[in-house]
Amino acid sequence: MRSAKAAITAIAMLTLLQAAAGVCTAQAQSYPTRSITMVVPYPAGGPSDTLARVVADRMKAALGQTVIIENVTGAGGSIGTGRVARAAPDGTTLSLGHVQTHVINAATQNLQYDVVKDFEPVALIADTPQWLVVRKTLPADDVKGFIAWLKAQDGKATGGAVGVGGPTDLAAAYFQKETGTKFTLAPYRGGAPLIQDLLAGQIDFTFGQAANYLGPVRSGQLKPLAVLATKRWWAAPEVPTMDEAGVMGLYSSFWHGLWVPKGTPKEIIARINAAVVETLADDTVKKRLSDIGQEIWPVAQQTPAALAAQQQAEIERWWPVVKAAGIKGE
Repeated sequence: MRSAKAAITAIAMLTLLQAAAGVCTAQAQSYPTRSITMVVPYPAGGPSDTLARVVADRMKAALGQTVIIENVTGAGGSIGTGRVARAAPDGTTLSLGHVQTHVINAATQNLQYDVVKDFEPVALIADTPQWLVVRKTLPADDVKGFIAWLKAQDGKATGGAVGVGGPTDLAAAYFQKETGTKFTLAPYRGGAPLIQDLLAGQIDFTFGQAANYLGPVRSGQLKPLAVLATKRWWAAPEVPTMDEAGVMGLYSSFWHGLWVPKGTPKEIIARINAAVVETLADDTVKKRLSDIGQEIWPVAQQTPAALAAQQQAEIERWWPVVKAAGIKGE
């Protein structure tokens, strides 16, 4: 009797599982049936926002639905990222993020979500290095002169950083340690307001996403002193690396990726990934991203697996650095 009841229960459970699987498959096959929101956790006008708008504008053709950009700012990008972590796993809410939102914030902040376990990776999108940029009127034209100027200021110089405890903070802390300099970093909610103050001379310098400063640099409004990469940046090959400038081992870039909430069906993830790959192959998109200093990842790395691997590698690299330096975020 018990075995018969157990068999009936097992059949019922199997039927429910099959029905649920059928629903998920049907949802995935019809996806998307309504507009999609891409959450950008930084203000409009900044480098991440600009990149997102270029990608979203082309993705709507690939998906057959409007892709809306929603800027949800604050706490170094963790507020907007957390909103996606809590969203329904149906492919209608996407998280545009980078090394700060999906790596460093987890080491510097007490987040209410897990940057790995609460998301599904979709695709790597584009990459831009950090570089050291100073106001036009600062009396130094290279890193050696900048270091001398900082020492003469004796802690009175002011730099800008997006948020607290992010990649720019880490780069600045490394630079201070290696050069024996002192300065203050003022936190900003995003790259757009920071660059406005740098252009106005309200702050002296920044370590930031090179793409964000390329326009003002090309027009002569700001001075780049060094790029934080192992080789010179393709968009500004005249700017030396930090190694060449004498500060060894300071490498940092803002690689951007796309995530969805944990539990999103694999078929939907594959559909979004295909839309991203199609978008990044578009010649107009390539030019628009190149014009703003963003380098598209190779096709072979525009995959969920590649994004997961990149995130894990950066976690292994940066979390020990954050812990050793005792850096705390917002």
